[in-house]
Parts: sequence; structure tokens; C-alpha cells
Amino acid sequence: MLHTDMLPRDTAVQLIDADGQPVADEHYALPDGDTLLAAYRGLVEGRRINDQAGALVRQGRLAVYPSSHGQEACQIAAAMVLGGTDWLFPTYRDSVAVIARGVEPADAMVLLKGDWHSGYDVRAHRVAPQATPLATQLLHAVGFAQAAKHRGEDTVVLALCGDGATSEGDFHEAMNFAAVFQVPVVFFVQNNGFAISVPLSRQTAAPSLAHKAIGYGMPGQRVDGNDVAAVLAVLGEAVNRARAGGGPSLVEAHTYRMQAHTNADDDTRYRERDEVQAWTARDPLLRLRTHLTGTGALDAEAEERFAAGAEEIAAAMRTALNTDADLDPEDLFRFVTTTRSPQLDEQWHLLRDEIERSRLADASAEITPNGGHR
Repeated sequence: MLHTDMLPRDTAVQLIDADGQPVADEHYALPDGDTLLAAYRGLVEGRRINDQAGALVRQGRLAVYPSSHGQEACQIAAAMVLGGTDWLFPTYRDSVAVIARGVEPADAMVLLKGDWHSGYDVRAHRVAPQATPLATQLLHAVGFAQAAKHRGEDTVVLALCGDGATSEGDFHEAMNFAAVFQVPVVFFVQNNGFAISVPLSRQTAAPSLAHKAIGYGMPGQRVDGNDVAAVLAVLGEAVNRARAGGGPSLVEAHTYRMQAHTNADDDTRYRERDEVQAWTARDPLLRLRTHLTGTGALDAEAEERFAAGAEEIAAAMRTALNTDADLDPEDLFRFVTTTRSPQLDEQWHLLRDEIERSRLADASAEITPNGGHR
């Protein structure tokens, strides 16, 4: 028997259209004004974080930055729907969600600067380290949620991924395990159209990524990923369902990556500028601003306050990342295992000796042939 209640809608859920006008929905209610105002503040801060990170890459202060410009509605909603006991499992593109969850912006950038494995205390913020390999964090999220269920904890795990991750075996394993064991996890796919340069049409023949859910025995839903109100409503329902013991869900957000995959990517090789520009009118920030201004919930004073707060975040990022870190080379080996293996110990001694030889060579080069110093 076909469980039609598990099937997603033919069109994505939308509560505020591209012109900022409310859209009536028989199932999902438009979030209240205070919630939308808080979401708008998050969007303003998220956009500023993306812009500042891009500038820091160009200045050589960040090694790489996968921008979520245009996807901020998904980022902010993901953080807002979670409670204090819940966990977020992000990807490398989810820095804005990580920061919105309470991690200091400078700490969230450490991984992308290349200084450390993760710059924040995952337990303090209930945010797992950002994952660069595709879909690996989905298995971690399911295992964490299953452990929380066994302990009887009030914990829902929100696992983020992109459309490219749905082509990985880890995605299948995570979905299957979560459904079989009714794990309190929500899979949130930010479908931005491309897995680096591979379009969605080359990844799946399914009507949508959300349709994959029914094959595992869980409900799936599609949502306009540039409508933060709709994302809040759909994700919020999935989180509440998991918390009540209803098991996992898959939510697919239809959005778009307005900028290149990372600063190392040339997106002009695989998509036309006209395609990118067509999404400009669907900007999640402008859409919510138009709606809130029209309802009178957002005025010039609030706009200035939010912009000032976003600039404070950007300034803190600049200050932190313009400071050179005092690195200890032995840290490369110190935290790999609890007890360092003989092989790692040998590698550390080789590196230490090489560093010492380089130091002595530099000191010798400073001494002139007649015994003086340059």
C-alpha cells in the first residue's frame, strides 16, 4: 500500500512569495511577526558574514570559504528550529548556521583558516564539527541521535547536507538506519542545483530529492529554500515530529548557490550568468525585508540596529583572523590518538629535526664571512 502521507508535495511549500506577499497554506501557518523579525536579523548577519569571509579569503586570511550567499534562509531556519538540548550536524558550507547556533564567528572560521581541526567546543554549543567529506556527517548524526534515544534524552538531531551528498552511499546508509530504528533525526537537504559543477539532473532521476524519503519509510517534504518563513514552518514540524517519537524526516529546500562553490572554483565553466541572475529576484533577505516592511514590523531604526550588529560580527572576524596564530608543529601529532603510535612518533622526530636544521641554517645565513652580522 502506498503511504501517500509520506510523499512530498508536487510544488515546494511557500508562505511568502518572491514579491514579499503572504501565501495562504492549508497546513502550514505563517510564523508570527517576532519570529520573522528574529529571522530577518539572522539573514542580515548571515549575509554580512558571507561577504566578510569572502574578503578575508582575498586578503589571504582564510584558506578557503564555501559561501552560502543566497542560502541564508536555510542556514538561519536550521538554527532557529532547534531547542537547547538539540544538536546540529553541519557541512562545510554551513558556517552561518553554526554561528547562528551560538558559536563565535572567529571560532567558526578556524577550520577554514587551516589552524585547527575545529575552533569551538562542540559540546558547549551542541554543534558537531563542520564536515568536508560529503555525507559522512549524516552517519555521525544518526549514531548520535540513536545514542540519545537509548539514554532517554530529549534530543533531536538536525543533519544538514547538499544535493551532492544524496549521491553518496553514506546518505543511503544513514537514511535506512534512521528509518528502521525510528531515530529522532531530521535530514535537511539544501538543494542548490549543483554538486560543485555537476547539475542535479546528472545526480538523480527522481521527481525530487524529497521523494527519496518514502523508499526508506519516512515522510519527505519540499520547501522554498529562499522563503525563511516556509523553511521555519516545515523544518519546525519535522523537528517536533521527531521529538514526539515520530521518527526521521527528509526535508528538501529548493535554493541556489549565488556564488562559486568556493573561492577556488570557476563557476562560469558550468553555468550561465543569466541563470545566476534569474535567482537574484528570489533573494531570501530582500523577500523577507519587503514582507516585514509591508506589515510595519520592520522600520528604519530596526534596520540600522541589525546592520550595526552585523558589522560588529564582521569587525570581530577581521580582528581575530588578522592575528597570526602561534602554532606548535607537534600538534599535528599530539591529538591524532590518545597514545602516540611508534610511527607517528618517528614522523614527529623527523619533522622536529628538519625544523631544527632549518633554524640553524637561517641563523648561519645571518653571519657574514668575516664573522660579523648582516
